[in-house]
Amino acid sequence: MKKNIHPKLNDITVTCSCGSSFKTRSAVVDINPTLCSSCHPFFTGNQKYVDTAGRIDKFNKRYSK
Repeated sequence: MKKNIHPKLNDITVTCSCGSSFKTRSAVVDINPTLCSSCHPFFTGNQKYVDTAGRIDKFNKRYSK
């Protein structure tokens, strides 16, 4: 391998917005994802809707005719 061309790997703790965290190694120092396997609907089986500005209501109102 060539010397001095590879990024330095750091031991980091990845913390999700739900509060769960795990340790890994990465060249990036800080990773804060919004979804992880602890809170993602595919893995948990719970579906949640994020309805910003009533988009679902707007859609239902527009196409309910």
